[in-house]
Formats: sequence, structure tokens, C-alpha cells
Amino acid sequence: MSRIQQVFAACQAANRACLVPYLTAGDPHPKHTVALMHALVRGGADVIELGVPFSDPMADGPTIQLACERALSAGTHLRGVLEMVREFRQTDEQTPVVLMGYLNPIESMGAEQFAEQAAGAGVDGVLAVDLSVEEWDSLQPALQGQGLDCIFLMSPTTSLERAAKMSHFGSGYLYYVSLKGVTGSAALDSVAVASRLAELRGTVDLPLAVGFGIRTAEQVAQVADVADGVVVGSALVQCVADAASNGDNTEQMAAKLEQAARELRSGIDRARQAA
Repeated sequence: MSRIQQVFAACQAANRACLVPYLTAGDPHPKHTVALMHALVRGGADVIELGVPFSDPMADGPTIQLACERALSAGTHLRGVLEMVREFRQTDEQTPVVLMGYLNPIESMGAEQFAEQAAGAGVDGVLAVDLSVEEWDSLQPALQGQGLDCIFLMSPTTSLERAAKMSHFGSGYLYYVSLKGVTGSAALDSVAVASRLAELRGTVDLPLAVGFGIRTAEQVAQVADVADGVVVGSALVQCVADAASNGDNTEQMAAKLEQAARELRSGIDRARQAA
């Protein structure tokens, strides 16, 4: 059982959803990332999604697009991101880390070499936004061969037949996009999310984590009532951007991010208490 599977199982046993915060690696500079990852853990993260910056992040809104630009300008690249995970693992062997990004950097390295190096660095899973389930064999076998979870992204328009394929070829969890749009979108219809997840549970056998459009503790609580995991990205990326604009050093930046994560975790805990 992978670290990701263990964490989701433990949260299910505790009758609560996992908090899965997203952070863009290398934003605003690579020297900050590992400290920010540890800050998320102190703030209550169960799993960390670490974004690999890419020049054309088509699924992301302005907040994460700008974060990718800052990270790339600071010299962040895939091999550097793997080194960040390796450093994080020196003092945290428990918290699962999922790399979230796009296929191009992986394909440039080569799927087999990437999977081997990612596993060696301590990565637990990979979510390639533009990997369709129909092309699962371009990456999933390499990941599986190294014990890494292959996580698929599904949208509100994903058919049940396609969702079943994602569940079959994927592992760890499935990432359900809560709305039709990019990351950071403002609209969140928790009733629609609940209805769709109930429908999907009759088809898939992996945990369902919900992301996109979730920014506040109140929204986290709404989604945590029905989902196995709640992913928050843009709000935390903006927290980092604001701290950097303020001239904060790494310690100050980490303290603000920890507090932001702690507030989101309060939404998870409230949902558990309500249940």
C-alpha cells in the first residue's frame, strides 16, 4: 500500500476528508519551496500536491500561471523539483507528495527515467493534467513499475464509462474538477459536486479528491462532507505571492502559509464534527 493509499485509508477510518494543498515548486524562488512544504504539513496537510512549473499551464488560471512564470524565471526545472522533494524527505518520511504538472517536461526526460528518479527522490504519485486515460500506457506503466501512483483528472462532463477506465488504470485517488473552468475560478456549486460524486461512487473504487474553485474554510467544509479529499491551490499560491510582494523572508512566508493551511484544515475538522 502506497503512502497515498495509507493516508486516505487513515482519514477514512477517522471519518474525515484529506486536506490536499497545492504549491507551485520554485515560486517565488527555489530556495523557499522545501520550507513552504514543511509549513503546509504543520498547518494540517495530509498530502501535498507540488506543481511542476510549465510555460503553458492550460488548466490553470492567472494566479498559478503567474506562479509558474516566477518559478521558471528563477530557474526552476523538473530535475530541480525532484531535488526539492529529496530534501523534503530528509526530515519528513510520512507526508505523501504528488507532482502535478504537464507531460512535456516528463516526455523530455523520458517516462522511465522520470519515474525512476521521482521514486528515488521520494515522490509518491504523479498527476499529469494533459494525460488522457486513452493514453495511459505512455506513462502509467513506468510509474507503476516504480511504485508510484498515477492520478487522473476528471471533469464534470466525464462519462461514467471513462471514469471507470480512470479508476482501473489509475491509483492513489482520482482528482475531480468541481467546475467547468480553470484553477482559481470563483464559482463552487457544492450541491452539484455532491450529486456528481454520489453518481461516481457507483462506478469507481478509488478515493475522490475535489479541487478547483475551493478557496475558503467554509467551502472546504462543504466539500469535505461529501469528498474523500479537498484540494486547495490558488488561495495558497496567492498567499505565497502576497508574502513575497511584501518582501517577507522564508521564515515569514512559511508562517503565513502555515496559518492559511491551518484555517483550511479547520474546515475539514468542522465537517468531521458535523458528521
